[in-house]
Amino acid sequence: MSLKGINAYKKGNLKQDITHADPHKLTLMLMQGALDRMAFAKGCIERKEYEAKSEHLSRASAIVMNLRDSLDMSLKSEVGDNLYALYDYMLERLVDANVQNSLKIMDEIISLMVPIKSAWMEIPEHAKQEAYETRRQKQQAVV
Repeated sequence: MSLKGINAYKKGNLKQDITHADPHKLTLMLMQGALDRMAFAKGCIERKEYEAKSEHLSRASAIVMNLRDSLDMSLKSEVGDNLYALYDYMLERLVDANVQNSLKIMDEIISLMVPIKSAWMEIPEHAKQEAYETRRQKQQAVV
């Protein structure tokens, strides 16, 4: 099977996963996507493939920006504020890594994202359902 066929198959599966994913799963997929792009960028830095590195870091930055901007800041929580600041810091460091071609900075950013993803994965099912229900009720109250 050609690489083109494999990539088309992966894209089809991704689209199907996105279609059937709940907000929690979508967030996990975004976090994994950011980590994947960061890993690809690290490989590009090692191989001195700077154009590809920039593309992967641009995509990682877009994902981190989406994660940051999708936080519900109306809740006025310390967790939300801290996550916003951390995502913002990661964005700054992604720019630094791009400019400096720094594997050390890439490792730093990855070491910040992995615990967030791990914690997100540990959210109990009942807590996710409670959050979805609360959000749904808020949306209905606005309508």
